[in-house]
Amino acid sequence: MPECGSQIILCDVPVRIDTYKGCSHHCQYCFVYRKYDISNIGLGESAQSVMNFIKGKRSKETNWCDWNIPLHWGGCSDPFQPCEKIHKRSLDVLRVFAETKYPFIVSTKSILPLSEPYFSLFKKCNCVFQCSMVCPSMSKIEAGAPHFEKRLEMMRQMSKIVPRTIVRCQPYVMEFHAEIMAQIPRIAEAGVYGIVFEAIKMQKKVAGMVKNGADFVYPIDLLKRKFQELKDECHKYGLVFLSGENRLRYMGDSLTCCGCGGLEGFKVNTYNLNYFVHDKEKLKTTPAMLQKDSCTCFKAMKMDSTALSVFAKSSFKEIMDTKFKDKSTIADYVGDNKKA
Repeated sequence: MPECGSQIILCDVPVRIDTYKGCSHHCQYCFVYRKYDISNIGLGESAQSVMNFIKGKRSKETNWCDWNIPLHWGGCSDPFQPCEKIHKRSLDVLRVFAETKYPFIVSTKSILPLSEPYFSLFKKCNCVFQCSMVCPSMSKIEAGAPHFEKRLEMMRQMSKIVPRTIVRCQPYVMEFHAEIMAQIPRIAEAGVYGIVFEAIKMQKKVAGMVKNGADFVYPIDLLKRKFQELKDECHKYGLVFLSGENRLRYMGDSLTCCGCGGLEGFKVNTYNLNYFVHDKEKLKTTPAMLQKDSCTCFKAMKMDSTALSVFAKSSFKEIMDTKFKDKSTIADYVGDNKKA
Protein backbone atom coordinates (compact mmCIF):
# COMPACT_ATOMS: atom_id res chain seq x y z
CA MET A 1 0.00 0.00 0.00
CA PRO A 2 1.10 3.63 -0.43
CA GLU A 3 3.11 4.83 2.55
CA CYS A 4 4.48 7.93 4.26
CA GLY A 5 8.13 8.76 4.73
CA SER A 6 9.98 10.79 7.34
CA GLN A 7 8.97 14.03 5.59
CA ILE A 8 5.42 13.64 6.93
CA ILE A 9 5.84 16.57 9.35
CA LEU A 10 6.68 19.11 6.62
CA CYS A 11 5.62 17.74 3.24
CA ASP A 12 2.39 18.75 1.48
CA VAL A 13 2.32 15.50 -0.52
CA PRO A 14 3.79 12.87 1.82
CA VAL A 15 2.00 9.76 0.53
CA ARG A 16 4.30 8.00 -1.90
CA ILE A 17 4.45 4.93 -4.09
CA ASP A 18 7.43 3.15 -5.64
CA THR A 19 6.76 0.54 -8.29
CA TYR A 20 10.32 -0.74 -7.89
CA LYS A 21 12.81 -1.15 -5.07
CA GLY A 22 16.31 -0.06 -5.89
CA CYS A 23 17.45 1.87 -8.95
CA SER A 24 19.90 1.20 -11.77
CA HIS A 25 20.63 4.87 -12.53
CA HIS A 26 23.43 4.72 -9.93
CA CYS A 27 23.53 8.46 -9.28
CA GLN A 28 26.45 8.90 -6.89
CA TYR A 29 24.64 11.52 -4.79
CA CYS A 30 21.41 9.53 -4.27
CA PHE A 31 20.09 9.83 -0.69
CA VAL A 32 18.59 6.32 -0.87
CA TYR A 33 22.10 4.87 -0.55
CA ARG A 34 21.82 5.77 3.13
CA LYS A 35 18.89 3.38 3.55
CA TYR A 36 19.80 0.31 1.50
CA ASP A 37 21.75 -1.03 -1.45
CA ILE A 38 19.89 0.43 -4.42
CA SER A 39 21.65 -1.92 -6.83
CA ASN A 40 19.37 -4.66 -5.51
CA ILE A 41 16.40 -4.16 -7.86
CA GLY A 42 13.02 -5.64 -6.94
CA LEU A 43 9.30 -5.15 -7.46
CA GLY A 44 7.43 -2.53 -5.46
CA GLU A 45 3.89 -1.19 -5.43
CA SER A 46 1.32 -3.00 -7.56
CA ALA A 47 -1.49 -1.57 -9.67
CA GLN A 48 -4.03 -3.26 -7.39
CA SER A 49 -2.71 -1.59 -4.23
CA VAL A 50 -2.78 1.80 -5.97
CA MET A 51 -6.35 1.18 -7.11
CA ASN A 52 -7.33 0.19 -3.55
CA PHE A 53 -5.98 3.51 -2.26
CA ILE A 54 -7.79 5.43 -4.97
CA LYS A 55 -11.03 3.69 -3.97
CA GLY A 56 -10.59 4.94 -0.41
CA LYS A 57 -8.97 1.96 1.29
CA ARG A 58 -6.42 3.27 3.75
CA SER A 59 -3.76 1.47 5.76
CA LYS A 60 -2.81 2.30 9.35
CA GLU A 61 -0.11 4.52 7.85
CA THR A 62 -2.46 6.57 5.68
CA ASN A 63 -5.71 6.54 7.71
CA TRP A 64 -5.18 10.23 8.58
CA CYS A 65 -5.87 11.07 4.95
CA ASP A 66 -9.60 11.18 4.13
CA TRP A 67 -9.49 12.90 0.73
CA ASN A 68 -7.96 12.35 -2.71
CA ILE A 69 -4.49 13.52 -1.80
CA PRO A 70 -2.13 13.45 -4.80
CA LEU A 71 0.18 10.45 -4.76
CA HIS A 72 3.90 11.05 -5.19
CA TRP A 73 5.25 8.35 -7.52
CA GLY A 74 8.99 7.73 -7.50
CA GLY A 75 10.14 8.70 -4.01
CA CYS A 76 13.02 6.22 -3.62
CA SER A 77 13.20 4.52 -7.01
CA ASP A 78 12.74 5.58 -10.64
CA PRO A 79 9.49 4.08 -11.95
CA PHE A 80 10.76 4.03 -15.56
CA GLN A 81 14.27 2.65 -15.07
CA PRO A 82 15.46 -0.05 -17.55
CA CYS A 83 13.89 -3.00 -15.68
CA GLU A 84 10.47 -1.49 -16.49
CA LYS A 85 10.89 -2.78 -20.06
CA ILE A 86 10.83 -6.30 -18.60
CA HIS A 87 8.38 -6.12 -15.70
CA LYS A 88 6.06 -3.31 -16.88
CA ARG A 89 5.03 -2.69 -13.28
CA SER A 90 4.80 1.05 -13.87
CA LEU A 91 2.82 0.56 -17.07
CA ASP A 92 0.12 -1.22 -15.08
CA VAL A 93 0.02 1.62 -12.54
CA LEU A 94 -0.02 4.24 -15.29
CA ARG A 95 -3.08 2.54 -16.78
CA VAL A 96 -4.83 2.86 -13.41
CA PHE A 97 -4.03 6.59 -13.27
CA ALA A 98 -5.19 7.09 -16.86
CA GLU A 99 -8.45 5.26 -16.17
CA THR A 100 -9.28 6.97 -12.86
CA LYS A 101 -7.82 10.44 -13.54
CA TYR A 102 -6.54 10.36 -9.95
CA PRO A 103 -4.01 13.19 -9.29
CA PHE A 104 -0.36 12.24 -8.96
CA ILE A 105 3.16 13.63 -9.20
CA VAL A 106 5.73 11.42 -10.88
CA SER A 107 9.51 11.83 -10.69
CA THR A 108 11.90 10.26 -13.18
CA LYS A 109 15.19 10.62 -15.06
CA SER A 110 14.16 8.13 -17.72
CA ILE A 111 13.04 9.00 -21.25
CA LEU A 112 10.88 5.86 -21.47
CA PRO A 113 7.70 7.98 -21.03
CA LEU A 114 8.25 9.24 -24.59
CA SER A 115 7.69 5.75 -25.99
CA GLU A 116 4.38 3.99 -26.51
CA PRO A 117 2.11 3.08 -24.85
CA TYR A 118 3.42 5.33 -22.05
CA PHE A 119 3.17 8.59 -23.97
CA SER A 120 -0.46 8.05 -24.98
CA LEU A 121 -1.39 7.04 -21.44
CA PHE A 122 0.21 10.18 -19.98
CA LYS A 123 -2.02 12.22 -22.28
CA LYS A 124 -4.99 10.82 -20.36
CA CYS A 125 -3.54 11.44 -16.89
CA ASN A 126 -4.07 14.18 -14.33
CA CYS A 127 -0.45 14.57 -13.33
CA VAL A 128 2.51 16.77 -12.60
CA PHE A 129 5.45 15.32 -14.50
CA GLN A 130 8.82 15.92 -12.85
CA CYS A 131 12.23 15.21 -14.30
CA SER A 132 15.40 15.36 -12.21
CA MET A 133 18.05 17.20 -14.20
CA VAL A 134 20.62 19.57 -12.73
CA CYS A 135 23.03 20.44 -15.56
CA PRO A 136 25.01 18.62 -18.28
CA SER A 137 28.12 18.24 -16.10
CA MET A 138 26.17 16.24 -13.52
CA SER A 139 25.49 13.54 -16.11
CA LYS A 140 29.01 12.27 -15.40
CA ILE A 141 27.90 10.98 -11.99
CA GLU A 142 24.53 9.62 -13.17
CA ALA A 143 25.98 6.59 -14.93
CA GLY A 144 22.75 4.74 -15.69
CA ALA A 145 20.55 7.71 -16.56
CA PRO A 146 20.00 9.38 -19.95
CA HIS A 147 22.13 12.47 -20.57
CA PHE A 148 20.79 15.87 -19.52
CA GLU A 149 20.14 16.84 -23.15
CA LYS A 150 17.89 13.84 -23.73
CA ARG A 151 15.92 14.63 -20.60
CA LEU A 152 15.52 18.23 -21.71
CA GLU A 153 14.07 17.07 -25.02
CA MET A 154 11.70 14.76 -23.16
CA MET A 155 10.42 17.69 -21.11
CA ARG A 156 9.81 19.62 -24.33
CA GLN A 157 7.49 16.83 -25.48
CA MET A 158 5.84 16.09 -22.12
CA SER A 159 5.06 19.79 -21.63
CA LYS A 160 2.70 19.53 -24.58
CA ILE A 161 0.53 16.75 -23.13
CA VAL A 162 0.37 16.85 -19.31
CA PRO A 163 -1.18 19.53 -17.06
CA ARG A 164 2.17 20.62 -15.64
CA THR A 165 5.88 19.82 -15.96
CA ILE A 166 8.54 20.52 -13.34
CA VAL A 167 12.31 20.26 -13.49
CA ARG A 168 13.89 19.03 -10.25
CA CYS A 169 17.29 20.66 -9.75
CA GLN A 170 17.99 18.29 -6.91
CA PRO A 171 20.65 18.20 -5.73
CA TYR A 172 21.69 21.79 -6.42
CA VAL A 173 25.50 21.87 -6.24
CA MET A 174 27.10 25.27 -5.77
CA GLU A 175 30.13 24.24 -7.83
CA PHE A 176 27.88 24.21 -10.92
CA HIS A 177 25.94 27.38 -10.14
CA ALA A 178 26.90 29.20 -13.36
CA GLU A 179 26.10 26.17 -15.49
CA ILE A 180 22.76 25.69 -13.73
CA MET A 181 21.90 29.36 -14.32
CA ALA A 182 22.67 28.87 -18.01
CA GLN A 183 20.10 26.06 -18.28
CA ILE A 184 17.20 28.17 -16.99
CA PRO A 185 16.36 29.90 -20.30
CA ARG A 186 16.66 26.55 -22.10
CA ILE A 187 14.24 24.93 -19.64
CA ALA A 188 11.80 27.79 -20.08
CA GLU A 189 12.03 27.49 -23.86
CA ALA A 190 11.08 23.80 -23.53
CA GLY A 191 7.71 24.81 -22.07
CA VAL A 192 8.37 23.73 -18.49
CA TYR A 193 6.19 25.31 -15.77
CA GLY A 194 8.83 25.68 -13.04
CA ILE A 195 11.98 24.44 -11.34
CA VAL A 196 12.36 23.14 -7.80
CA PHE A 197 15.78 23.57 -6.18
CA GLU A 198 17.18 21.66 -3.22
CA ALA A 199 20.82 21.80 -2.16
CA ILE A 200 22.98 18.73 -1.75
CA LYS A 201 23.40 17.28 1.74
CA MET A 202 26.47 15.37 2.83
CA GLN A 203 26.90 12.72 5.51
CA LYS A 204 30.50 13.66 6.19
CA LYS A 205 32.15 17.01 6.81
CA VAL A 206 33.01 18.91 3.64
CA ALA A 207 34.97 22.17 3.49
CA GLY A 208 32.62 25.14 3.51
CA MET A 209 29.65 23.19 4.87
CA VAL A 210 28.08 23.30 8.33
CA LYS A 211 26.22 20.76 10.45
CA ASN A 212 22.41 20.84 10.35
CA GLY A 213 20.64 17.96 12.06
CA ALA A 214 22.24 14.76 10.77
CA ASP A 215 23.68 16.37 7.63
CA PHE A 216 26.36 18.78 6.49
CA VAL A 217 24.89 21.57 4.37
CA TYR A 218 25.72 24.91 2.79
CA PRO A 219 25.60 27.89 5.20
CA ILE A 220 22.13 29.38 5.05
CA ASP A 221 23.15 32.96 4.23
CA LEU A 222 25.31 31.84 1.30
CA LEU A 223 22.62 29.48 -0.01
CA LYS A 224 19.99 32.19 0.32
CA ARG A 225 22.00 34.51 -1.94
CA LYS A 226 22.46 31.79 -4.55
CA PHE A 227 18.77 30.87 -4.43
CA GLN A 228 17.81 34.51 -4.92
CA GLU A 229 19.91 34.60 -8.09
CA LEU A 230 18.20 31.43 -9.30
CA LYS A 231 14.77 32.83 -8.43
CA ASP A 232 15.41 36.09 -10.28
CA GLU A 233 16.59 34.19 -13.33
CA CYS A 234 13.55 31.89 -13.27
CA HIS A 235 11.20 34.87 -13.08
CA LYS A 236 13.08 36.59 -15.89
CA TYR A 237 12.13 33.72 -18.18
CA GLY A 238 8.61 33.18 -16.86
CA LEU A 239 9.34 30.09 -14.76
CA VAL A 240 7.92 29.40 -11.32
CA PHE A 241 10.65 29.13 -8.67
CA LEU A 242 10.16 26.47 -5.99
CA SER A 243 12.35 25.68 -3.01
CA GLY A 244 12.63 22.07 -1.94
CA GLU A 245 15.21 23.29 0.57
CA ASN A 246 13.33 23.07 3.88
CA ARG A 247 15.36 25.88 5.42
CA LEU A 248 14.34 28.19 2.57
CA ARG A 249 10.91 26.85 1.65
CA TYR A 250 9.37 30.31 2.03
CA MET A 251 11.50 31.60 -0.86
CA GLY A 252 9.46 29.53 -3.28
CA ASP A 253 6.53 30.96 -5.21
CA SER A 254 4.49 28.30 -3.39
CA LEU A 255 5.05 26.38 -0.16
CA THR A 256 4.05 23.27 -2.12
CA CYS A 257 7.48 22.61 -3.55
CA CYS A 258 6.54 19.65 -5.78
CA GLY A 259 4.86 22.01 -8.24
CA CYS A 260 1.19 21.07 -7.95
CA GLY A 261 0.20 24.19 -5.99
CA GLY A 262 -2.93 25.83 -7.39
CA LEU A 263 -3.56 23.02 -9.88
CA GLU A 264 -7.23 22.04 -10.03
CA GLY A 265 -7.95 18.74 -8.27
CA PHE A 266 -4.63 18.70 -6.39
CA LYS A 267 -5.62 19.22 -2.75
CA VAL A 268 -2.54 18.88 -0.54
CA ASN A 269 -1.91 18.50 3.19
CA THR A 270 -1.35 21.87 4.87
CA TYR A 271 -1.22 20.70 8.49
CA ASN A 272 2.55 20.63 8.74
CA LEU A 273 5.54 22.60 10.00
CA ASN A 274 5.90 24.82 6.94
CA TYR A 275 2.39 26.22 7.26
CA PHE A 276 2.73 26.53 11.01
CA VAL A 277 5.83 28.69 10.51
CA HIS A 278 5.02 30.51 7.28
CA ASP A 279 1.25 30.52 6.62
CA LYS A 280 -0.94 29.76 9.64
CA GLU A 281 -4.11 30.79 7.81
CA LYS A 282 -3.85 27.62 5.74
CA LEU A 283 -3.00 25.38 8.71
CA LYS A 284 -6.08 23.15 8.58
CA THR A 285 -6.98 19.63 9.69
CA THR A 286 -9.51 17.19 8.28
CA PRO A 287 -11.84 14.93 10.33
CA ALA A 288 -9.58 11.89 9.93
CA MET A 289 -6.65 13.80 11.46
CA LEU A 290 -8.63 14.17 14.69
CA GLN A 291 -9.31 10.46 15.09
CA LYS A 292 -7.39 8.47 17.70
CA ASP A 293 -4.89 6.00 16.29
CA SER A 294 -4.24 8.10 13.18
CA CYS A 295 -0.55 8.63 13.92
CA THR A 296 1.13 5.48 12.59
CA CYS A 297 2.49 7.59 9.71
CA PHE A 298 5.00 9.12 12.12
CA LYS A 299 6.81 5.81 12.64
CA ALA A 300 9.15 6.73 9.77
CA MET A 301 10.59 9.46 12.00
CA LYS A 302 12.17 6.68 14.12
CA MET A 303 10.79 7.75 17.47
CA ASP A 304 12.16 5.78 20.39
CA SER A 305 10.05 3.02 21.96
CA THR A 306 8.93 5.25 24.84
CA ALA A 307 7.64 7.93 22.50
CA LEU A 308 5.90 5.36 20.35
CA SER A 309 4.09 3.85 23.35
CA VAL A 310 2.97 7.29 24.58
CA PHE A 311 1.68 8.30 21.16
CA ALA A 312 0.24 4.91 20.17
CA LYS A 313 -3.38 6.03 20.45
CA SER A 314 -2.85 9.68 19.56
CA SER A 315 -4.30 11.51 16.59
CA PHE A 316 -2.39 12.95 13.66
CA LYS A 317 -3.21 16.42 14.93
CA GLU A 318 -1.94 15.72 18.46
CA ILE A 319 1.44 14.51 17.18
CA MET A 320 1.79 17.46 14.85
CA ASP A 321 0.89 19.85 17.64
CA THR A 322 3.77 18.49 19.73
CA LYS A 323 6.10 19.24 16.81
CA PHE A 324 4.79 22.79 16.56
CA LYS A 325 5.85 23.34 20.18
CA ASP A 326 9.28 21.80 19.76
CA LYS A 327 11.76 24.55 18.88
CA SER A 328 14.55 22.07 18.18
CA THR A 329 12.37 20.21 15.67
CA ILE A 330 11.50 23.46 13.92
CA ALA A 331 15.18 24.44 13.87
CA ASP A 332 16.24 21.06 12.43
CA TYR A 333 13.50 20.73 9.81
CA VAL A 334 12.60 24.30 8.85
CA GLY A 335 15.74 26.12 9.97
CA ASP A 336 15.94 29.68 8.74
CA ASN A 337 12.46 31.18 8.94
CA LYS A 338 13.31 34.81 8.43
CA LYS A 339 12.02 36.31 5.22
CA ALA A 340 14.44 39.20 5.38
